[in-house]
Amino acid sequence: MARPWRVAIVGGGITGLAAAVRLRDRAPAGTEITVYEQSGRLGGKLRTGELAGGPVEFGAESFLMRDPAGGESAAVTLARRLDLDARIVHPSVGQAALLVDGGLRPVPGGTLVGVPGDLAKVAAVARPAADADRDAGRPLLAPGEDLAVGRLVRERLGDAVVDRLVDPMLGGVYAGRADDLSLVTTMPALAHAARREHTLVGAVRAAQAAAPRAPGAPVFGTLAGGLSTLVAAAATTSGATIRRDAAVRELRRTPTGWRLTVGPTRDAELVDADAVVLAVPARPAARLLAVEAAEVADTVGALDYASVALVTLALPGPDLPELSGFLVPAAEGLLIKAATFFTTKWGHLRRPDGLALVRASVGRYGDETSLQLTDDDLATAVRRELSAALGTALPDPVARHVQRWGGALPQYTPGHAARVAAVRTALRGAHPTLALAGAGYDGVGIPVCVRSGETAAEEIITALGGSAA
Repeated sequence: MARPWRVAIVGGGITGLAAAVRLRDRAPAGTEITVYEQSGRLGGKLRTGELAGGPVEFGAESFLMRDPAGGESAAVTLARRLDLDARIVHPSVGQAALLVDGGLRPVPGGTLVGVPGDLAKVAAVARPAADADRDAGRPLLAPGEDLAVGRLVRERLGDAVVDRLVDPMLGGVYAGRADDLSLVTTMPALAHAARREHTLVGAVRAAQAAAPRAPGAPVFGTLAGGLSTLVAAAATTSGATIRRDAAVRELRRTPTGWRLTVGPTRDAELVDADAVVLAVPARPAARLLAVEAAEVADTVGALDYASVALVTLALPGPDLPELSGFLVPAAEGLLIKAATFFTTKWGHLRRPDGLALVRASVGRYGDETSLQLTDDDLATAVRRELSAALGTALPDPVARHVQRWGGALPQYTPGHAARVAAVRTALRGAHPTLALAGAGYDGVGIPVCVRSGETAAEEIITALGGSAA
């Protein structure tokens, strides 16, 4: 009788758990799946907590409902697979603002991550450069070319569009800067259109037309009860053995697969597996790759990350504007780079006691000195900056929470996608039963992480197909 496959998944975030669910669904019956999580908690950046007696997200708060092609996103499909689709809720307030010159202005419509498809619509916030976006008789991007978002937009539409629109939007997602971030990785639809279109405005319009959505269709969703329910349901449905507080320190090839060294040096456990999914950030992945896949470890380990802090305040009854939140350009000189009015944005979080939950994100790549503040000082600074932005003194919070995410958000420099593709090609050739997955390689956001984990699982199934002894 053939021995069941043994698959080790290193990393218990949503990427690793999505891989585990896909393996359970597609691998042969009896496949032994073990998830190793070095911390005591599953979910990674998905973490639902409690503040002042009510639920609140201390990590990711929502997911995109559609994929770039306009279909159902991987997060929605996973929620459906886990029988959680009935819990999906949508923002009751969708309009966000930009903090410009000390005041809040609505985010202009018709943009793609801040890049306008209609110059007139953004003029009140950032006047585009006159006549810079000219047709030079060739596509904006050559085949295989990648460049920084800021470089392309500055050349075509001027500094104001980057500094007041694109940079704050990318900063809100990546805690990075438009002048450093890859167009291909952070805006793949725009990069695809730019290989055909001759102007940036034309490329934005083409990208928007290629992924139409029904008028009024929700863009974002979350789960009533918190995103940690997605984590718990995935762990249960996968049927995987979950090993918490289990750090994988070394990975070596064996004649039949892989040997993992788990736990502290003085009490190490050696575990054999037929295949491994590495669903951890790039630097720990590089350390595990260093022995058997040194040819790619340096490339993987070179990816840098930004650290952020999420400061949530429970405030007694402030009169907040009817906005989902606001974004802050770096030029405003604030600690805050984005703020979310939880109890305004999400109807299911509104509280009978009248408390308002407001969360601010602090920390930009390369300028993270603000994160050296104590929790108390950080919360005080956030309340002061929120008060100034709203033009009213916010009351003292009845409770607050500071969640620090060290090395949370990957910084994708130009050429990132090509480098990752080369790494995966090398691994498939030399180590087909070892797969990389996660935000460090494929992009941020719950749908991307879910899809990355599922793709890694499919690669493992293909590599092991019929090979279990």
